[in-house]
Amino acid sequence: MLHELINRLTRYDKGEARSIVRLLLECSFGMSYTDICAGALERMTATEKERLEQMMMRLEQGEPVQYVIGKAQFCGRDFIVRPGVLIPRPETEELVTWVEGEVSNILDVGTGSGCIAITLALEYPEAKVTAWDISEDALAIAKENAEALGAQNVLFEQKDINNPNNLNNLNNLNNLQDLIISNPPYICDREKKEMDSNVLEHEPEVALFVPDEDPLLFYRKIAEMGRWALKDGGWLYFEINPLFVSEMRDMLKALEYRDIEVRRDQYGKERMMRARKN
Repeated sequence: MLHELINRLTRYDKGEARSIVRLLLECSFGMSYTDICAGALERMTATEKERLEQMMMRLEQGEPVQYVIGKAQFCGRDFIVRPGVLIPRPETEELVTWVEGEVSNILDVGTGSGCIAITLALEYPEAKVTAWDISEDALAIAKENAEALGAQNVLFEQKDINNPNNLNNLNNLNNLQDLIISNPPYICDREKKEMDSNVLEHEPEVALFVPDEDPLLFYRKIAEMGRWALKDGGWLYFEINPLFVSEMRDMLKALEYRDIEVRRDQYGKERMMRARKN
């Protein structure tokens, strides 16, 4: 029966299909590989079989397995994910683990599921963490995650970094932030043709894409805000598009940031950048 389930996922190669089915069975039905080999699939109740069938149909339609099982791992913790928030990626884990030093005030722009803000809040329990997102749905999921994981030191706010009126009277930020961190939308529209269909069809476009004519849109807005929101010596941390490393560096230099550093991800791509406010 296991092989039948794997063979149904024809849009994936066999190795990936096997991993997806194993993850589904483990996370949603508590079955280890040993259990499966011992006949656990054949012993499922009619209700369990119906639930499995519904999940398999969603997978066959290309829905990411993380949405189907309702969670994704990030830095060793399970985060609730549903359509409406970006699924956390391993590259973003690397951005978070790059953060170092003493921090008392952290701002996460575009929090999505809350994975960055909540992880940092748990790693720095004495810090005050603020997390922004434009999406009500994303903020609702992020708040669920904070409660489930016991991150009590996170303030979630609905903010649009592109709307100056939305950022007025933020006296709680003025020259107080030790760290602003963001994994903003950074994929250009023209890159869509190279992306997997299950990402394009199911993950939120607002969290992924920027106009071709302005690929640094969100980075520039955040960096400009950082000039007044960061303490002297405070840091910007970004997940970036490897196609625009030089442009990112030039933009940050023009805004008088220093100590600009780029780091490669586990796949060898220039995926992270940080810079310090003068």
